[in-house]
Amino acid sequence: MSSTNVQTRWGQFIPLVTVFFFWGFVAASNDILIPVFKKAFDLNQTQSMYVSVAFYVAYTVGALLYMGISFLTKKDIVSRLGYKNSLATGLVISALGTLLFIPAANMESFPLMLSGLFIVGLGFSLQQTVANPLAIALGPITTGSQRLTLAGGINNFGTTIGPLIVSYALFGDPAVANPNVNIEDIKMPYLILGAAFVLVAILLKFSSLPNHPPTEENIVEDVKESGKSALQYPQLLLGMLAIFLYVGVEVSTAANLPAYLEKDLGFLTKDVAPYISLYWASLMIGRWGGAVEAFTSDVTMQKIFKFVAPYLAFGVFLGVNAIAKHDLAPFYVYAAIILVLIVADLASKGNPATMLMLFSILGIAALLTGMATEGTVSVYAFTSVGLFCSTLWPCIFTLAVSGLGKKTTQGSNFLIMMIMGGGIVSLIQGKVADETTIKTSYIVGVICFSYLAFYAIAVKGILKRQGITFDTKVSGGGH
Repeated sequence: MSSTNVQTRWGQFIPLVTVFFFWGFVAASNDILIPVFKKAFDLNQTQSMYVSVAFYVAYTVGALLYMGISFLTKKDIVSRLGYKNSLATGLVISALGTLLFIPAANMESFPLMLSGLFIVGLGFSLQQTVANPLAIALGPITTGSQRLTLAGGINNFGTTIGPLIVSYALFGDPAVANPNVNIEDIKMPYLILGAAFVLVAILLKFSSLPNHPPTEENIVEDVKESGKSALQYPQLLLGMLAIFLYVGVEVSTAANLPAYLEKDLGFLTKDVAPYISLYWASLMIGRWGGAVEAFTSDVTMQKIFKFVAPYLAFGVFLGVNAIAKHDLAPFYVYAAIILVLIVADLASKGNPATMLMLFSILGIAALLTGMATEGTVSVYAFTSVGLFCSTLWPCIFTLAVSGLGKKTTQGSNFLIMMIMGGGIVSLIQGKVADETTIKTSYIVGVICFSYLAFYAIAVKGILKRQGITFDTKVSGGGH
């Protein structure tokens, strides 16, 4: 982007982050739909994971579809429509998906429900393609990662309150909630969500957001490599699998958590929402800690805020659950686990490869602890996976596209396609759960984290051979 940009254009950035909120709200709310659909349609754990499959595979199908349209029309679809118009179009597509919940509920059709979620995901795919580079373009490149961090924080606010709002809409007040849900009750919250999509599309259309902003890739000169495909870079190829498995373990850990709470610990479906909210709030907790550089350049203050910001995010989680009238007493002990995150963050010194390795090892430790223990300890071990996933997206993304030059946008598109891992890995874990136990199925997540630790080590050597090292900090964004 142009070097003449000296400050973030907040008047444009603030409307943009509304789409980040929606991504988080819907993704986390799906974890409430999974046990509801499982009971209503008499599904096994594998079949219930089709909710995640439909939603996350839509990202890949959407990316391929938009690439196909661009190829046939001989012009990139975003370049043709513009960034702002593409965002609005993506929101309208997602709104059309919510309309399918009307016939789906009336007919009590699980396939139609999945089709609705799939179309919502198609819209999100176009929004993702546009919103991430646009967030970077709305100010100086030197603070681009901080803007993505702030956007990721809004995304995770959506993931924190989404399960609570959808649970309240379906079950009512927790104190007097009806444990049984009529499938037709799902219509109204998703119709309201669709209306919100349309409203925001209109607001964005008439906002001051630029339709054709200058981006960093527009000014990168790399003539020597112009004929080289992005797929010829090993850091990208290995990074695509890393993104696939990262999104996979992040989503599958939460997607299978309701079944563990219900089947192994005896929770009612109406009572799982606070724990799903805690899992997704854990990503917010980690990402708020990664955003402190956006507010001060003073190193001492940054270290102080590294401790303060995560606990502020934890306070947001406690606050929204207090408003939802949930008992907060079981959650206070989680403050001690957050301290582990903070220490690991400081130890990484912002190096993306080091951070990826440390957090992957902690993710493995969390899952193994959950598998080896019972009761509350196991629950908090599983939810803490959210803490250790919180900064992995920007770490992997940064490492994977480093050195790609003018192929960065192409490489980014390939990485966005790999978001489908959220559905595929969830399906695999569901299958393992049906064949063994829910707790045993978390070995799938251990395997995912093991590859991420390997990638952290391998890519460091690959980039070093290309003359690329990382001595600057990387903040945590979100997909």
